[in-house]
Amino acid sequence: MKKWYINLWFVLGLLLATPVIKAQETEVMVRVKSKDAKFIGSSIGGAKILIKNAETGELLASGMTEGSTGNTELIMKQAHSRDQRLTDEATAGFSAKLDLEEPVFVTVEAYAPYNKKQARVMSSTQLWLLPGKNITGDGLILEVPGFVIDILSPQTHERIGEENQIEIKANVVMMCGCPITPDGIWDANQYEVKAILSRDGSKVSELELKAGEKPSTFSAETTLEKGLYELFIYAYDPVTGNTGVDRMNFIVN
Repeated sequence: MKKWYINLWFVLGLLLATPVIKAQETEVMVRVKSKDAKFIGSSIGGAKILIKNAETGELLASGMTEGSTGNTELIMKQAHSRDQRLTDEATAGFSAKLDLEEPVFVTVEAYAPYNKKQARVMSSTQLWLLPGKNITGDGLILEVPGFVIDILSPQTHERIGEENQIEIKANVVMMCGCPITPDGIWDANQYEVKAILSRDGSKVSELELKAGEKPSTFSAETTLEKGLYELFIYAYDPVTGNTGVDRMNFIVN
């Protein structure tokens, strides 16, 4: 019996001597930047952020980037030095606060711009998060390439008379929603914007769309024979390699 008591006190002593591991709050700021443009924020619906344990797949945090697209002068016009911040407190981001007991290797995914399904892309990276070691300031910046294109005319499944002049029109913006204009910061003259028309699976026409007076609006006109058409509009920047696409179907009868 005496030996049993000695063993019990020995075990209790070990438990009391063992330090208790406490979770530490760890903040991670995640931002999403449009290639050759600004940050993806509230004005275009934000980017959806997922932070997962890379080994188990467990979702640790999720949310949307909120805030402004950032300072145009700083981001797009000024030269940047090492460690110079590109963001301020108003710039769009998602701040995750995690309770970590030990280092964890995570996958961070960004889906952006989240509300524009035809343009949405996923960008991801992996890194170690350490308990109590915050990643703030500019934080972790993920870049997404592309253009957001919305076909304005014709409308989806619209029926158009064969004798009518058909207007092909699209709205084209950067992934952050930044406008494209002739001779602007995002110069419409630099981009190739074209419409490809197919009937019954065969290409019948290719048109160059020109920038109009309204920012980010490109258009052309054509006539077509009767048939079921698929319209495919793309934008391409030969300098950065950015690309974007939208497509739809309409009827000429």
